Amino acid sequence: MARPDVAAFFDPRTWSVQYVVSDPQTKLCAIIDPVLDFDEKSGATATANADRLLDFVRDQNLEVQWILDTHPHADHFSAASYLKARTGAPTAIGARIVDVQKLWACIYNWPSLRTDGSQWDRLFEQGDSFDIGGIKSGVMFSPGHTLASITYVVGDAAFVHDTVFMPDGGTARADFPGGSARALWSTIQDIVALPGDTRIFVGHDYQPGGREPRWESTVARQKAENIHLTRYGREDEFVAFRNERDSTLPMPKLILHALQININGGQLPEPEANGTRYLKFPLGALDGAAWG
Repeated sequence: MARPDVAAFFDPRTWSVQYVVSDPQTKLCAIIDPVLDFDEKSGATATANADRLLDFVRDQNLEVQWILDTHPHADHFSAASYLKARTGAPTAIGARIVDVQKLWACIYNWPSLRTDGSQWDRLFEQGDSFDIGGIKSGVMFSPGHTLASITYVVGDAAFVHDTVFMPDGGTARADFPGGSARALWSTIQDIVALPGDTRIFVGHDYQPGGREPRWESTVARQKAENIHLTRYGREDEFVAFRNERDSTLPMPKLILHALQININGGQLPEPEANGTRYLKFPLGALDGAAWG
């Protein structure tokens, strides 16, 4: 099986891992889950993370063929739109993004939002295939964390984002609007059914115990060591655990900021008459207040 080169870029502010996955023969690459910097206290945005990816692409003499998101992120802004403007590469996400758009268009009272996924160049369905250079790549529909989550399988590498974390980090929450612990269980079973030596690349690492960031494991390691999968080995056990645990977790601090950017393809709101861009922040939209 083809073995792509994978370079990881950890963002400590959001615990996110961004990837450049490339074909060493053709030097064509894809950027997966890029972060657009946002400081919620000042309202400032920046492109330091995305520019770091572009610097790497330039230094390695790579050409960007795809800009890919695994799902609409709840904890950071996507830099897909910025990177498309810089590289000309097409953007893609899972086809069920249209369901997420419709759900959140209601939450934001945003009737003008296009809810047909046209903000992206391609919407991937379950089983779709595409190429990164000469490396055959495929798409697995991976709901649970969100309605629209997908996994990219690029040669021997699977980019699973918010499904499983590193084995000592367990599994992802499934309580966001449209999420489902039962769907997440089914998704994880599909992932661990891949060949045991498949490299698993996660989208977050929360550094359990304060250790250094990590992002790569294998299917075999996940099956043998993942602290949630080894303890809750039956579907009903896992679903009960996940639902109970998720009910105690606060919402990500940027979820209401980030979703209105990420369901719009990473595009920031247009400037208003005074030249300033504004986010719309619905009060009381979600459960999970700190005092709840």
